[in-house]
Formats: sequence, C-alpha cells, structure tokens
Amino acid sequence: MASFFPAFLYARAVLTRPTERLARFVGRVNEFDEAVDKWADGVRGPRLDPVFYGLSSAADHGLLWLAIGALRAARAGDPAIALRLGVIMGTDSALTNGPIKQCFRRVRPQLEHLDEKLPYGMHRPITSSFPSGHAASAFTAATVLAGGPATPLLYGLAAMVAASRVYVRMHHASDIIAGAALGLAMGVVARKLLPLNEKPLGRNGR
Repeated sequence: MASFFPAFLYARAVLTRPTERLARFVGRVNEFDEAVDKWADGVRGPRLDPVFYGLSSAADHGLLWLAIGALRAARAGDPAIALRLGVIMGTDSALTNGPIKQCFRRVRPQLEHLDEKLPYGMHRPITSSFPSGHAASAFTAATVLAGGPATPLLYGLAAMVAASRVYVRMHHASDIIAGAALGLAMGVVARKLLPLNEKPLGRNGR
C-alpha cells in the first residue's frame, strides 16, 4: 500500500502534463487573438468598411472564387474548368463546415452591439468559428487556380478575404490561420486528384 501512493501520484502527474500543456497553448492562442482584435479595433472605420465587408460578403459560399473560375473557363474556352472548380469548392465547404467544424464548436467573436445590423447582406453563421470556412475556401481556390503571373494576385486576394473575417468580427485570428492552412492542404490534394486542365493558349491567344 505504501508503494501505491507514489506510483499513483507519478501516473497522475504524467497524465496531466498533456492537459497542462494544452491549456497553456490555448491560453497563448487566446492572447494572440485578443491582441489582433485590439489592433483591428484601431483600424476599423468608414474608409475600410466597404473594402472588407464587401470582400467578406462577396466570398460567401465561394461565389467570388466561382466567378473567377467562370472567367478562367470562358477565357480558355473550356467549361470543365468552372465545373471542376465548383466540385472542389463544394467538397471543401462540405468538409470544413461539416465534420471539421463539429470537432471544435468554438464561439465566434462578440459583435460590438448585439443588435448590430450587418451591411452588404451579410449574416452571422451559427457554425463553429474554428476554422474559418472563408479562409479555407479562399486558399483552396487560390491554390487550385494558381499558375502563371496571376498567382501572387490570387494568394493576395485570398489573404484579404481571410483578413476580412477578423475585420467584420466573424472570426478570431487563429481561426483564419487554421483555415488558410487547411485550404492550402486541400488545394494541393485537389490539384492532384481533380486538376482543372486548362487548355494552353496559342501564340495568338486562342
């Protein structure tokens, strides 16, 4: 019996270490989110509102990226580009907003006023804040569409869409970072499994 208690205490200490580390990690993440939110509070205003609220609203349901895919398909004369992008975006949305979000159920940032009316037809989702679906779809699309001189612009637009979700108080900063990482991974997989197969342009652009 005397040897039982030291063994019990040792086992208890070992088992609680992962929990303590996780708690410290979560604490640091929350501190980071609060710091970014505080910074965002200082830059929000009427000059930037149309940009970030507009981007966030345009990217709802991946519409912004589907529109870019449609333009790419029209330019290449290949409707399959838009169709395959639609399948990729639909799969990304189903996975991110379904089983992945259900694993976390994180509460979204509080609005400044509970009865605040959101502009540009935006609505407040009831799904988990983590990870950001907008960030995931943005970086999935950017990765799938990447190639040629437009690549930096695509990733820049994806970053702007992701940042807009913090600006409009829909996500914490860590939500969009996780969403961006998830989107990059999904995009890499999608490029291998379902490439857009854009037809190369000839010398005369046709």
